[in-house]
Amino acid sequence: MVRQVQQALADLILTIDERPTFRPNAEAALEKFREPLAEDGCGAAKALEALLGWNEVAGANTTGPKCYHFVIGGNTPAALGADLLATALDTITYTWVLSPFGVEMERQALDWLKELLQLPQEWPGIMVTGATMANFVCLAAARQWWGRELGVDVAQTGMSGLPRMPVLSSGFIHASTLKVLALLGVGRGAVERYERDAFGRLDLDAFAKRLDALGDEPALIVLNAGEVNAGEFDPIAQAIELARRHRCWVHVDGAFGLFARLAARTADLVEGVERADSVTVDGHKWLNVPYDSGYAFVRDRTLLTEAFRYSADYLPEGDETRPTLGAIGPESSRRARSFAVWATLKAYGRKGHRQIVEHCLDVAQHFAGVVARTPELELMHTPRLNIVAFRYNPGGMSDVVLDDLNERLGAAVLADGRFLVGTSKWGPRTIFRPAFTNWRTRPSDVEELAEVICELGGVARQAKSR
Repeated sequence: MVRQVQQALADLILTIDERPTFRPNAEAALEKFREPLAEDGCGAAKALEALLGWNEVAGANTTGPKCYHFVIGGNTPAALGADLLATALDTITYTWVLSPFGVEMERQALDWLKELLQLPQEWPGIMVTGATMANFVCLAAARQWWGRELGVDVAQTGMSGLPRMPVLSSGFIHASTLKVLALLGVGRGAVERYERDAFGRLDLDAFAKRLDALGDEPALIVLNAGEVNAGEFDPIAQAIELARRHRCWVHVDGAFGLFARLAARTADLVEGVERADSVTVDGHKWLNVPYDSGYAFVRDRTLLTEAFRYSADYLPEGDETRPTLGAIGPESSRRARSFAVWATLKAYGRKGHRQIVEHCLDVAQHFAGVVARTPELELMHTPRLNIVAFRYNPGGMSDVVLDDLNERLGAAVLADGRFLVGTSKWGPRTIFRPAFTNWRTRPSDVEELAEVICELGGVARQAKSR
C-alpha cells in the first residue's frame, strides 16, 4: 500500500501543472458513485485505486496554476510534504501531553507568522480551520470584552437581557463574519454598514458620526483587509484612529489581504493593523499551505481563556510552559496544521514568501494589462492587489444584457473545465473576479484565460441570438 500511495502521489504532483482544472462531466460521472456499504470490504489497495479513479473523472485540480475561483492558494513543496507527515503521524495538538513537539511547533509557527505579518509578538494566537473559524475566535473574544464592559461574563451567563451589541462595518464585510455573528448570538442584523457608494466603500464621515452618537456605549468595529470582488480595503489606519477615541473593539478580517504587508508596493493598504484588538488570516490562501489552515490573533489572552474554557477532571489544565491549546480555541480535537506552516516558513523564509506575494501581484498586473488590450474584455476596476475584476463586453450591449451574458458565460467557463474561475458582483454589475494566490500560476496561464473567455463568450453570444 505504501508503494501504491507513493507512486500515486508522484504521478499527481509531477502532473499538477498539466492536469485539467475542473472535470466538466463530473456530475454525470458521479451518478454511479453511490452504492450500499458492502458486508465485506475490498481491501486497502482496491479502495485506494477506486478513490484515485473517481478523482480522475470527478475531481478538481484546485492546487494547480489555473484555479482562480474564490481565493485558493497552492501548496509549496515543503508544506505538502510536512502535511503528509502530520497525517501519517496523526499528531494531536490539543495539549502538551499528547505532543510536546506538535504544540511547540504551533507556537513557533504562530510567532513566525506574527513576524512575517508584522503583528505584535505579545499577542497570543491559535490555529483553526480557516478564516471563518478564525473570525469566530476573534469575535468570541470581542463578545467577551463587550460583556466585561457591561459587567457581565457572557461565556458564563449568556447574553439574555443584554442590549444588542453594535457592530459597525463597511459594505466589504465578508459573509463569514455575518455567519459568525449569527453563531455567537449577536445576529447578522446587528451589523450597521456605512457605505459611501454602490461598491461598499466605508463612509468615514458617517462612521465617525455614529461613533460619536454611541457616546460611552461599547461597540465592535469590523474592518476588512481585502474584499473578495476587487481586492479593495477599508481605510484601516483612519478607521482605527477614529475608533480609538471611543469604547470599541477593533477586529480586522485579513484573510488574504493581510499578506499585502509583505510587498512594499501594497504595504500601505494595511497600515495601522497592529493597533487593532484582533486579526484573522488564512494560510490556505496566500501562504500556500494545504487546506484547512487559518489563524486568529487576539490582543488579550484572558478573553480567549474565558470564552473557550474547557475543563474536566481527566483533562490537563495547562500553563504557559506546557499549554493546552484546545482551551483557548473552539476545537479540542486538533490536527497538526502547524507542520505545514512551520515547514514552509522554515524552508523559504521571509524572502521566499515575499516573492510569492510579489509574483502574484505581478501576475494580476499582467492579466489586467491583457484585459485592457483585448477588445472583447473590459477592466472594471484597477487592481492594487491580486484580484482582477473584469467582464466580457464585445460592445453594443446594455449593462443589463451584459450582466446576463456574463452570468451565462461564467457557467460555460466552469462547464468547459480548462479554468476554475467564477463570477460575482462589483456594484450592480456582473463580473469575473480571478484571484491569483498560487505560486504555480504563470503569465502564460492568464493569457490563455483571456483567450478562453473570448472564445466561450463568442459561443454564448451566438447561442443567445438563435
